[in-house]
Amino acid sequence: MPNQQKYDRILDALQELLENEKLQTISVSEIAETAGIGKGSIYYYFPSKDAILQALVERSYEKPLQTAKVLANRNEISPFIRMAMIFEACRNSSSEFVKSEGCADSGTQEKALLHQKYVNHIITELKPVLAEIIRQGIQKGEIHFNDPDSLAEIVLIVLTVKMDNTLVPSSKEEIENTISALISLLEKGTDNPPGSLNFLMS
Repeated sequence: MPNQQKYDRILDALQELLENEKLQTISVSEIAETAGIGKGSIYYYFPSKDAILQALVERSYEKPLQTAKVLANRNEISPFIRMAMIFEACRNSSSEFVKSEGCADSGTQEKALLHQKYVNHIITELKPVLAEIIRQGIQKGEIHFNDPDSLAEIVLIVLTVKMDNTLVPSSKEEIENTISALISLLEKGTDNPPGSLNFLMS
């Protein structure tokens, strides 16, 4: 049976190594040595270095995803307030993850790989949750839109790219302008008055 403590030590080791080294130069042997376990034990938990990285990304966003799933069932809270709470939780986790792997002098290709994994994970995991919240808003008459899944995906693509700010580097003003435009489109597309969803910016 897998040992959770060893599993976490492997992820901690990769996270620690990423602070000072490029991903491509880190070997499975080095991860094992940093974790204080045998190299063979690594393969008991993970088939490859890429699988360790994927698990590290997933662990980094475990809390906001749990928050999102809990909020999906909180019908007494406005759908837009729940969306704002999810975005804030993701923003905080995104900042921590980028900070944790941003110390190394990584190349553009390597950073693109890391952040592609982050964007893919967030969109894949959050899309059904966010779509459900939008669907509930539609049923209550608070949101007027006929395709909750597509709306959830559009919102998540824009937000994850802007929160990450590595795939398409932007100034603070450019990020604010993009989010403001997204909010304006959301207001028009869901029949909410102009300015009513500005709290999503906070």
